[in-house]
This record gives sequence, structure tokens and C-alpha cells, in this order.
Amino acid sequence: MLQNRVDPWGNIIRTSARGSWMGNRGLLHDENQNIRRPFKLQAWLICLLEFKGRKRPVMAPRQYTELFFMDEATAFSAGHRPCFECRRKDYDRFKTLWIKANPEYGFDEKTSIRKIDEILHTERIDPTGAKITHTGALIDLPDGSFVIYKDHPAVVGGSSIYTWSPFGYEKGVTLPGEEKLTVLTPKSVVNAFRAGYIPQIAAK
Repeated sequence: MLQNRVDPWGNIIRTSARGSWMGNRGLLHDENQNIRRPFKLQAWLICLLEFKGRKRPVMAPRQYTELFFMDEATAFSAGHRPCFECRRKDYDRFKTLWIKANPEYGFDEKTSIRKIDEILHTERIDPTGAKITHTGALIDLPDGSFVIYKDHPAVVGGSSIYTWSPFGYEKGVTLPGEEKLTVLTPKSVVNAFRAGYIPQIAAK
């Protein structure tokens, strides 16, 4: 069982559960398929499991490390964003909505995605590698945002939240809209969700 699944905190974990999306942070493993670093690149991607019939062995020596997510909402919570190559339409939509939702940076469509990746990187983890969080009222959080509930990650869906596990979500819990929660999904990504990007969420 390889250590190649990602949880909503952004941790790379070991589990028998399968993922519905693939991700990339660069080469993270050694020749024995052991994870040696949490990331190598600032571009953390969300990719399709299949693209143009390409086949590649998982965690091959000196190749980028294939990571896997239960759903797209989990990947966004971890700090990833859509891939330019295999998800061009989603990439374009995400970039457009991210720029619209975060005007304080002064970016436009000509801005390199690297600039957005730089912002995302400052929102994912601090200099020690710890997950960065922020706070929001449930009523203000769009569907697909991840929060912490009783020390566990949970996804927002309407007025309810659903606790995450590698195998799926538990039964929803309804909370007051004004309830203040710690948010795992990077702030600028939450803004993009609010502007109209709808992340895929596994069936609850």
C-alpha cells in the first residue's frame, strides 16, 4: 500500500481507499517509493485519472509522484488547483473566477498562473510546513469548502457539514448559519467558489 493519497489538510497518507482525481507536486519519493518531501513545486495540480490513453507506472524512479484525492473538494482543501494540460476548460474557469474573486492582487487574464500559485502557496502552509487556516461563518462558506468540526475535516454542503474519511463522507450535521468554523480550504479558493467555481464533491 503506497503513501500517495492526500487528505484535506494536505497530508500525504497511506490508505487502501481509491481516489477519483490524480495530483502532482513534483518528485516527492525516492527509488524505494518512500515519500521524502511534502512538495517540490509551488504548482500543486489536480489532474484527470486518464488522459489521452497515457500509461505510467505509479511512483516510478525519478518521475513525479502521483498523488490521489477522494474528490475535487478535498484536493482544493489541500491547496491544489486544476491542471492546464489535462483539464484546460476547468483550468481556464478556475483562473478567471479566482482573478474575479480576488481583485486585491490586481491580476488579469494575462497574469501568469505562476503568480496565482505563489499566492496559493502562502495560503497552504507556513514556513514550518504547518497547514494555514482561517475562520468563517457557515452561512458565508460556499459548498465544497472544508472546515474543522470536532477536530476532523468536514465539507460544507448547504447548511450542513459532512465529516471526511478516505472512503467517503459521514452523515451530515446541521449547524446554525452564524456558527464560526476553522476553514481548511485556502481563502482565495473559497472566494473562487463563491464567485461560481463549483468543485466536484463525492456522493454523501
